[in-house]
Amino acid sequence: MPEKQSFSRRDVMKFGAITAGTAAITAGQPVSAAAASDKRPFGYCFNTSTIRGQALPLDEQIDVVIDAGYNGIEPWIRDIKAFQDNGGSLKDQAKKLADNNIKVASAIGFAKWIVDDAAERAAGLETAKHDMGLVRELGGDHIAAPPVGATDIEDFNLFNAAERYHALLEVGRNEGVTPQVELWGFSKTLSRLGELAFVAAECNHPDACVLPDVYHIYKGGSGFAGLKMLNGKQIKCFHVNDYPDDPPRATISDADRVHVGDGVAPVVEILQMIYDAGSRAMLSLELFNRDYWKQDPLEVAKTGLAKVKAAVAQVKRR
Repeated sequence: MPEKQSFSRRDVMKFGAITAGTAAITAGQPVSAAAASDKRPFGYCFNTSTIRGQALPLDEQIDVVIDAGYNGIEPWIRDIKAFQDNGGSLKDQAKKLADNNIKVASAIGFAKWIVDDAAERAAGLETAKHDMGLVRELGGDHIAAPPVGATDIEDFNLFNAAERYHALLEVGRNEGVTPQVELWGFSKTLSRLGELAFVAAECNHPDACVLPDVYHIYKGGSGFAGLKMLNGKQIKCFHVNDYPDDPPRATISDADRVHVGDGVAPVVEILQMIYDAGSRAMLSLELFNRDYWKQDPLEVAKTGLAKVKAAVAQVKRR
């Protein structure tokens, strides 16, 4: 990595366009005619947080995803590990997923790859390596990389974050599982699209990719138009959801997320922007709604898929 300067969140706020023209934000790249004519512009993925309250083991979560008709799943590392610790075979579940043409599009882990303390960061990379091994055994090749350990730090040095993301990507390359730097709107670090793009661009790694989220973009204060600045091909997975106009942005929480189309988020416009930017991402439905957690998990999954498909149907292929 080149010698780094001090560049923080505050600098991003002052100079939001600094990363224009870099590899991570090459908007306007032409999309091939073949890609533009895809019958299915995006994949449909289910993040298992959406039915967390039902406390299903991994194999039953997979059954829900199969029965609901998705072609992708985004499980949580803790559920994968619990299933394995209780004697479950990840190899068998990987075969079941493959037999049903379901891709493990991503997985949710919480390795502390970004923290300042060198020993803690080294331990975080070991955690990431272990988590990636679980994902690989289940048949996946991507994992979320949120800013765990830096959520309460003001003006985090983004050059440091980029260098550390590079190191994480190297671990991922060795393990065959690519970490996607993830936006967390409630965090003081990596809560805005500009920060996410900066870290992905400045890490200077060919595998760099970003994991945006409709709710988190709103919660973090970024406008959705910033998605036009991203190279859509570097969005492998996109967390989709919706949110109401009340509670307001300052107090809204994960639990307030609702099904796509049941809130006020401009989801169709968002999907149009990333489609035009070249993305054919897996759209992963990620909700934490306590009311949905009380309902039949299959019905929640089916309802969610129908609503995401209804939004995608309005995306213009051009």
